Amino acid sequence: MQYPAFNPIAVQIGPWQIGPLPINIQIRWYGLMYVLSFMLAYFLIQKQAKRQKLDITADDVSDVLFYLILGVLLGGRVGYILFYNFQQYIANPLEILAIWHGGMSFHGGLIGVAVATALYVRKKHLDFWHLADVLVPAVPFGLLLGRMGNFINGELWGRPTTVSWGMVFPADPYQLVRHPSQLYEAFFEGLVAGVVIWAVASMPKRPRGLIPGLFITLYGVARFFIEYYREPDAQLGLLLGGTLSMGQILCLAMVVIGLGLMAYVTKRGVPADAPTHTPPRGTVLATADGPIPSGEMVAPDAEAPPSDPPSGDQPAHGT
Repeated sequence: MQYPAFNPIAVQIGPWQIGPLPINIQIRWYGLMYVLSFMLAYFLIQKQAKRQKLDITADDVSDVLFYLILGVLLGGRVGYILFYNFQQYIANPLEILAIWHGGMSFHGGLIGVAVATALYVRKKHLDFWHLADVLVPAVPFGLLLGRMGNFINGELWGRPTTVSWGMVFPADPYQLVRHPSQLYEAFFEGLVAGVVIWAVASMPKRPRGLIPGLFITLYGVARFFIEYYREPDAQLGLLLGGTLSMGQILCLAMVVIGLGLMAYVTKRGVPADAPTHTPPRGTVLATADGPIPSGEMVAPDAEAPPSDPPSGDQPAHGT
């Protein structure tokens, strides 16, 4: 099968010459897919927040997306450096900043997103698991677009094959017929995982926090098997005696973590439709006059109302 003649550049402005300044702006499909992924996430997160009764505004969604974008970019870059090409970047540290040369890791981006989410809920005093359940259903559809971007860009191709749908990628130096593994990942890690996650997220009696663990597990399993059809990174090859790729090793860790998270939130036993009461930091939940009734809060600098003096048939509060 012939690889489609895609132009990896979606939009080009120029080249022009304005005085001494050359103008040549290129927007590649891969970068455009990132933008479309976050735009789609904006709407999907709002829909999930309404469905799961998380009280956040459209401005809040914009704020959390800003955190997530930073988490994806920083985590993805650092993850690639640490997991896939550490020696090269130690030898050439300035290359760390050359993001236009490529080099992003999904596993690093996932860690970055988790850290960004934790920072956001700390700032906004939200329930971490509730917010995670709202955010995660948007992720697989972003992955679908990202893998399509990889395919259009003619990168991250598969291993050599004889199947009828194999294709020759223009940038492949060996010009071999290969698996279009980007499409396998788009289908299983994106579409299939997305449909399953979206369906489970609509179940109100599931444990709160189940969705992140389920996604991590599904992605880890899908990616582990697809890696058998994806060409290993040239600088690493196959590890552990030529048995597993770095991606597979990281996916095994993901499956263990994902199953552990699902077991933890199930044992925790908080249903997804339970009301969330996360008081602001510093809120006083009890005073010297006794516990505050559920739903009432007293600010730290507020003056508690005086209590009636104890009588013979009423015990005094506190000791």
